[in-house]
Amino acid sequence: MTVEELLEQYAAGVINFSGVDLCEANLSGVKLSGINLSEADLSIVNLSGANLSGANLSNVKLNVARLSGANLESVILNNSSLNVANLIRADLSRAQLRGASLVRAELIRADLSRADLFEANLNSADLREATLRQANLRYANLSEADLKDCSLVGANLEMANLNAADLSNADLNGANMRDTELKQADLSHANLSGVDLSGANLRWADLKGANLCWANLSGAKLSGANLIGTNLSNANLTNASLVHTNLTQAILINTEWLGADLTSAILTGAKLFSTCRFGLKTEGITCEWIDLSPKGDRSIIQKFTESDARDFFNETAPTICIIIDAALEHEANFALAGSYYQIAQKFVGLKQPPSVEIGRRRTVLTFRVDNDQALLPTACIAILPFQDAINTQNNIYIMVEMLVKEDIFHLGTKAPDRIKELSTLIQQAISQGQIIREMKKYLELAAKLNFCKKPTQTILTNSSAKTLIVYDHPNFGKRFINSSEPDMRILPKISTEAAKFTQPDLNIVVDFVNSFRYISQ
Repeated sequence: MTVEELLEQYAAGVINFSGVDLCEANLSGVKLSGINLSEADLSIVNLSGANLSGANLSNVKLNVARLSGANLESVILNNSSLNVANLIRADLSRAQLRGASLVRAELIRADLSRADLFEANLNSADLREATLRQANLRYANLSEADLKDCSLVGANLEMANLNAADLSNADLNGANMRDTELKQADLSHANLSGVDLSGANLRWADLKGANLCWANLSGAKLSGANLIGTNLSNANLTNASLVHTNLTQAILINTEWLGADLTSAILTGAKLFSTCRFGLKTEGITCEWIDLSPKGDRSIIQKFTESDARDFFNETAPTICIIIDAALEHEANFALAGSYYQIAQKFVGLKQPPSVEIGRRRTVLTFRVDNDQALLPTACIAILPFQDAINTQNNIYIMVEMLVKEDIFHLGTKAPDRIKELSTLIQQAISQGQIIREMKKYLELAAKLNFCKKPTQTILTNSSAKTLIVYDHPNFGKRFINSSEPDMRILPKISTEAAKFTQPDLNIVVDFVNSFRYISQ
């Protein structure tokens, strides 16, 4: 069939030209919207500027065809072959390209918004500045493709192959890249904010200067990747592999990376404010200094020797453990949850509710804090729902005052200032606790419960795994000695006078405080 015959029949209302052979034909600028050219051979055809919107081009051969500027909106190109085709500035929005082959195709500035490219082959395709917003690229082959400066906002790239692809400066905000292959890909300065990269393979990828804030990289493989200056604030790197990864001056503020493998990684200059340093693998890590300032402005710098860095990234989580000499029942659980919620509104140091471990005879509340300096002040607040609160606070205050009054030269040259600061924080916490207690609505329900009147024991553990018992009620555990009576009421009414606690030896307190890890400023 000739071009003239096709155009004449189309003008007469015929749209079915399935299987037609128009190889090397010139159809530039023609209007053939809705036409059926499935199974046709259109190799080397010239369709530049043509309007084929809504056309059926499934299983068509369009190898080396010229389709620059063509309107291919909502066209069906499933299983078609467009290898080395020229699709520069073509409109392929909402097009169906499932299983299509576009090897080395030119798609510069093409519009593929919402296009379906499931299992399409775009190996070595040129997609510079192309628009692929919300496109479906699941299982697509984009290996060695050029996607520089393109828009992939909200695109689905799950299980796609992007090995050695160039995605520099690309916008992938909110894209789904779960289990995607990105080995040796160039993602430098790309926007990957909020992207799901869980389980993705990013080995030896270049992510220098990329924006990965709020991205999900849990279980991702980043071994050997370049993350120099990368923004990973609020990202999830749980159980990620970062072996030999370069994180120099990376922004890791509020990053979650429990279980991450940082073996032989470089972290010099990384910004790590409010990022957990526990549960990491850090053998062979290189880190000369890090930035611990809230804004990442280097106002708080921590410098390291090789051994210091290893210890810093293998600390024990500082915790406050309150042990109650009774099993937690539903009513008390409800009251405590409400109390700690309301306390947290007034005391920012109580960021999270405690973990709760309930035994047959005892209940353990464990509070996790950000640093050692917060242990004692936060303990003064965490104990508030219990009748032992005043005694616990008094003991903490007395312990610190012991340090203030003694000439403890072996605490170090900065010890006096640090102890004074610690004393001030504790006084502020006790005062704040008193204000909270006076607002009866916060703790009135808990105060009425028998559970909150039971003897308690408060144990602090710092980042060096040193422990300190700051309060141990004299009757703690004694109800188990002679429990033959059904109600086991062998304890006298608790009072400040009755609940006396022997202060720990000064050397124990000194050892505990001396093992605090302070930030160099």
